[in-house]
Amino acid sequence: MNETLLIYRDKAAENLASAETLFEQAYYNASVSRAYYAAFQAALTVLLAKGFTLETDHKKVQQMFNGELIHRRKVFSAKLKRYLPDMQNVRNDGDYEPFFVGKSKAAEQLKKSREFCSILFAEMNV
Repeated sequence: MNETLLIYRDKAAENLASAETLFEQAYYNASVSRAYYAAFQAALTVLLAKGFTLETDHKKVQQMFNGELIHRRKVFSAKLKRYLPDMQNVRNDGDYEPFFVGKSKAAEQLKKSREFCSILFAEMNV
């Protein structure tokens, strides 16, 4: 595994751990942000591992992940199709909207991020 893959994998793990810590301290807006970035960086890691060129634009990463790894190559279940865009929408709410993300929504995002990262990293054996 090359160094870039390891860096993105480790960033995903760090963000997931941060999301969990922030959730435990009731910082739900920050938790959903880190949960999304953990999943996003996990997607970057697996895309790089599958031979795609590094792309950090969120929409492009989501399109490549869904189009190539779910629909075309069928590496992952279609169940994961909405994870990244849905998590990004909640992250946007927590970062930009004039309200707070609640505990139940943050718990849901954390659960989705754990599941997403676990599935992707199992595919890569990391």
